[in-house]
Amino acid sequence: MLTCSSVIRDFTEPAASITLDETARHRRRMMMTSDRTASGSVISFLLDLPEARLLRNGDGLLLSDGTVIEVRAKAESLHEVRGRDGRHLLALAWQIGNRHLAAQIEPDRLLIRRDHVIREMLEGLGAQVTEVEAVFDPEGGAYGGSHAAHHHGDAHDHDHLHHEAGPAHRHD
Repeated sequence: MLTCSSVIRDFTEPAASITLDETARHRRRMMMTSDRTASGSVISFLLDLPEARLLRNGDGLLLSDGTVIEVRAKAESLHEVRGRDGRHLLALAWQIGNRHLAAQIEPDRLLIRRDHVIREMLEGLGAQVTEVEAVFDPEGGAYGGSHAAHHHGDAHDHDHLHHEAGPAHRHD
């Protein structure tokens, strides 16, 4: 069985690619299958990294036989968040971070997963929120650079106002 235990950035002519959304790119160990090659074949392998990490667009997965599979980030359904100015965008970023949501931070916008509750909150704070399809490459976590934020999805069985009532992190 082919295995991948290292990720590289410097490579030429990958044998195949693998297209994954952000959630599927955050892995340590799992069976994976490449996209179809020009000849119609696929390459199956075990991803077996020393620790979980977010695979980035353009990373190379070096397989045990020397083959390289190129990681391609898949476009996702996201919210683009814009503020009135830099200070407002920074305040919006704080609100998103206060709710432990993964965010891609750019000079003039934030990208977050679509979430109608968060959208309503941000619009209530004066943000311009637009639905977009884009690659999602959020900031890494504070501990070791891995993506540590949790994802709420579309189901909301707890409130998002984690810290307004005090320092305790509650999930009612």
